[in-house]
Amino acid sequence: MSRPRHFLTLEALGAEGIERVLARAVELSRLRGSADHPKPLAGKSVALVMEKASTRTRVSFEVGIVELGGHPLALAGRDLQIGRGEPIEDTARVLSRYVHAIVHRTFAHATLERLAAFAAVPVVNALSDSHHPCQLLADLAIVRREHGSLGGGLRVAWIGDGNNVAASWIEAAGLLGLELRLACPEGHEPSRELVARARGWGRGKIEVVRDPAEAARGAHVVTTDVWASMGQEGEADARRRVFAGYTVDDALMEQASADAIFLHCLPAHRGEEVAASVIDGPRSRVWDEAEERLHTQKALLEWVTG
Repeated sequence: MSRPRHFLTLEALGAEGIERVLARAVELSRLRGSADHPKPLAGKSVALVMEKASTRTRVSFEVGIVELGGHPLALAGRDLQIGRGEPIEDTARVLSRYVHAIVHRTFAHATLERLAAFAAVPVVNALSDSHHPCQLLADLAIVRREHGSLGGGLRVAWIGDGNNVAASWIEAAGLLGLELRLACPEGHEPSRELVARARGWGRGKIEVVRDPAEAARGAHVVTTDVWASMGQEGEADARRRVFAGYTVDDALMEQASADAIFLHCLPAHRGEEVAASVIDGPRSRVWDEAEERLHTQKALLEWVTG
């Protein structure tokens, strides 16, 4: 019996796979609502295990599964026995007998790795503390639409915390050959091991700097995330002090290329990591980015279920 296709990080797809998924997402977006829309999940069920609260992830996956002809089962962690300490290995074995794929939004990335190791069906990383590859598929789709391709010296500026979204941007840069500059305060840089690994793929240029203006200079994409992610709420006040000066405002956007766009995975805190004039301004593509989660995840579900 062949091993299922898991999607825990962007590396699972590789550069060619990313391009295929993004191209397919364009087709599925065009076909949405038409009689010609494919139904590859007809007669199949997909478990959505949400240990973290969600708006975009849950809604986009549920709607996407239905549009692909499948049946979504949205399950909060507290609704399952994992909420009472059942080993994740046992949950993997049991869910594999009921559903055709598992989409999991969790805390520790190791939880996903254990789930995938024991699941007989594909496991999709809907978010972990280490990676957010589904978000990056949507982001890359918007960049591809706005700038025509994902090559040709495209420059991306990440401003803020070296978190899970930043980690997936690092993988994207290494796989696709992007020039990525991450401006992070001291102590909040991305994993050195991940940066070294992505650099080792020999395609992208990845640099970690302190100055947001240096990162944004000439960038075609400027992107950020909240300063205190889910589970870090108790650190919010301390993080506001550390990240002072890392707000993406109009002055910072002026450092970027004239055709630069702004992205944010949402939810956003206006006045903290981004100024209202930027996220609600003409360069912002955050609402298109949020919608794109639906199309890219439908294409991804096609890929993982074969």
